[in-house]
Amino acid sequence: LLLVLEYEVHVYTGAERGAETDSNVYINLIGTRGDAGKRKLHRSKNNNVKFQRGQMDIFCIKAVSLGDLEKVLISHDGAGPGNGWFLEKIVIKHKEGEEAQEVVFPCNRWLDECQDDGKTERELTTNGKYFIEEKLCYTQRWRVQVKTDGDSPEPQECKRTLVIYGSKGKSDELLLSPQTPGYVCFLPRATDEFIVETGDLGDIYKIRVSCNDMPGFEGWHLKSFHLEELHTKQELNFDCNCWLTLNREDKELVKEFPAVTEEQKTLPVYKYVVSVHTGDLWGAETFANVYITLYGKRGDTGVRKLHTSLTKGRKFQRNKVDSFLVEAVSLSHLQKVVIGHDGEGYGAGMYLKMVTVKESQDSDKEWVFPLWNWLDSHLGLCETVCEIVTTGKRLSLSPKLSEISMKPSGLWIMDITGSDLSNEEDSICLSFIFYGNLSYKKFPLQITGKAIQIKDELADIGSIYKVQVTGPHSEIKQPWHLELLHMKHTGTKEEMYLAFDCWFNPKEDKCVELPALYADQDPLPVVEYAIHLHTGDLKKADAVGEVYLRIQGEKSYSGKRWLNSKNNLITLARGQVDIFKIKSVYLGKLNRVLVGFKSLKKDEWFLEKIVIKEDFYPFSAHVFVHNDWINKRSKKDFVEVAIPLKETSVTSLLVKNFDMKSRGRWQTWVHCTQVPEDVPDIQVVAFGRKGKSPAQKVPNLSDDPFLLIVGDIGDITKLSFMLSGPPLKRGIKLHKLRLKDLDTKQELGFHTEAPCLFGEDGSETVTELAAVWPDKTPLREVLYSISVHTGTLPASGTDANVFITVFGEQGDSCKRRLRHSNFERGQVSISEMRAVDLGQLNKVLVEHHNVGYGAGWYLDQIVIHESGKTDDQHVFLCLQWLDSGVGDAQMKRTLK
Repeated sequence: LLLVLEYEVHVYTGAERGAETDSNVYINLIGTRGDAGKRKLHRSKNNNVKFQRGQMDIFCIKAVSLGDLEKVLISHDGAGPGNGWFLEKIVIKHKEGEEAQEVVFPCNRWLDECQDDGKTERELTTNGKYFIEEKLCYTQRWRVQVKTDGDSPEPQECKRTLVIYGSKGKSDELLLSPQTPGYVCFLPRATDEFIVETGDLGDIYKIRVSCNDMPGFEGWHLKSFHLEELHTKQELNFDCNCWLTLNREDKELVKEFPAVTEEQKTLPVYKYVVSVHTGDLWGAETFANVYITLYGKRGDTGVRKLHTSLTKGRKFQRNKVDSFLVEAVSLSHLQKVVIGHDGEGYGAGMYLKMVTVKESQDSDKEWVFPLWNWLDSHLGLCETVCEIVTTGKRLSLSPKLSEISMKPSGLWIMDITGSDLSNEEDSICLSFIFYGNLSYKKFPLQITGKAIQIKDELADIGSIYKVQVTGPHSEIKQPWHLELLHMKHTGTKEEMYLAFDCWFNPKEDKCVELPALYADQDPLPVVEYAIHLHTGDLKKADAVGEVYLRIQGEKSYSGKRWLNSKNNLITLARGQVDIFKIKSVYLGKLNRVLVGFKSLKKDEWFLEKIVIKEDFYPFSAHVFVHNDWINKRSKKDFVEVAIPLKETSVTSLLVKNFDMKSRGRWQTWVHCTQVPEDVPDIQVVAFGRKGKSPAQKVPNLSDDPFLLIVGDIGDITKLSFMLSGPPLKRGIKLHKLRLKDLDTKQELGFHTEAPCLFGEDGSETVTELAAVWPDKTPLREVLYSISVHTGTLPASGTDANVFITVFGEQGDSCKRRLRHSNFERGQVSISEMRAVDLGQLNKVLVEHHNVGYGAGWYLDQIVIHESGKTDDQHVFLCLQWLDSGVGDAQMKRTLK
């Protein structure tokens, strides 16, 4: 007999303009046991008016148990313009047996005849089922009173939200919207009241208030918040008195306020300094909006847009560190960050080296969150958002001490902190191994309490680059949590905190390691290595035993890593590939593997090869070929063999294929300064692997997007900007050039060593910029020397302006006026031309436009070579007149 269940349906209307609807909305829940049938969503449990912009509505549906929910059909009956609806997501909560479940169905689309694909019905599929603890079902109702200050501007359309944090959790984002249609909230000097519901949050310690970034939003002067829990009558006052605006000095749309109560200490508010370290790879930069959330032992900051960098220049550029202030109530020890951006396509992302966070601008220590990977929809992780767990804390600046007090001979004082053990009999035996660039040192430790200290010079191991912890080496009755290793040198004053944050469990042999964290060095990343053991397909090739590896790389050494768990043997079957995974501080390019094998039965094992793959961009695979027996006729029960590297391969840079084919339509942004009042006529041509586009007028230089249609020219290699009118008095400064494919969403940046269009003095007629593809070196810029040899026949010279177009295997230079104006009989005139590398040159087109008697010109030859390289010259013979009155009357010739 199936039970009748109550399904709680949470419907989230989007915050987009016009997202709300007053149409009738219908839903059908579909599970593994059938569906609930089409139901109208009648009355919202938490709002008087349903489906308002940015609002969450709760409905209850009773139905016979549907099993695991798989799909939702959602629709409405609104027809015509203005009756559409933007649905963000649907969350369904229900309890079956002892388990409370929450299933999320994302949508993020319009149900509108006049928008998106014109559909008013959508089938949504789940992105996951979550089990929620029963205690969260207890709800609290709060009366929220909000006071707006007298000098606050008249309210504009803007989503304002509240999040409440307590010792047991935090609320959802609570929308502060009027309960009565047409009522205007947040007027100057007004007090507005809202009723909101949350789960059981425990003791409240902070609130967060946010406004969304709407065009034309002038800001909100918030005076105070008053919260009253309607059941317990608990009251909380928050004296805010602050602006939420981007137009003032703070430039903040999010503010946090600590709770002030007699029972608990008021928490401090920090201005965290969040530094984003963009990597040094081609295409590492991004023009997307970047967002971050900081997480600590005491809550999180919520999602924050990184608006204003404290570092000068454009944000998130290659090999740049941008710092931002994120104001929040103290999070205690930081644990992780979630960082992402809104760039859609290939090349729209960024290569992120790491994020560092300080509690204030004066703080001498910073938390480190290393990534060393792409945040790009088609590269590296193939994600635009990722979670980075901290590896610890380091000094933000190297200790600046006098030579006398810098005593490398001092001691390292190392404090290990972890969880409590119930009594001394439950001690745990671990090994702490400190690796330096010269050697390593191992400390076997018997841990009996929450804290333990080691003092040692570590003099012979050189500069420490990582710390490894292995164990437990004896039977333990209960798990033990290793929290932190704090290291401080008494001589050099160097200091670091390594956040291991891991459990050592009974009947487990664990090995964890973290890189050393120095102020002036980038930390090595921790990488997962997948080890593929290929057993040969020979008679009696298989074996049963214990296996360990020692992997040696250019940067580091893995130490001994057992592939079998404690007291368990591995069966290595004939012709089979066994895969094991280990995590290690990045080893660099691998060069050797030591394999240890032990078999109690004296089994012989034929190892064909070992392939080690890095789960780390650019995803190298290292192959070590053995093709021999291990333990063959050995008298020892344990054999170790060394296998050198055979080959290394790197997978293709583009990891994910495009969903759509490009039609050669690119949205284009050009941002320049120093533009003349009378804006010159500028044309642009795109060059690709398969050809070039027609010339197209550049409509603006003010960062307003325009459409560039290039057609089917293959991968774009460069853009050429051509000046149609007279030369300029000075160059136009170029700050940004970005292209976005309207079909594939791919983005392209461009590289130039010259900061100005048409040269600093404005005398050039063409400027070329090489396209930058992620992690691919762009075509280089070349300075060509062009020698024009005028003939020795009578009247061979000309006073005309001479133009040249140089063609190579990688496109052409576009038409250039030779800056040398003296083409006299028997003279060699030398000009220089700056262009993106044309590859092997194959022809030139030379021309002049003068007509009439004496305007003609007898050209002997043109010689072109790269400036500074006279050994590779290209000679283009002409030996003809360019004259409207002589011979074939041509004034334009192609020379090969």
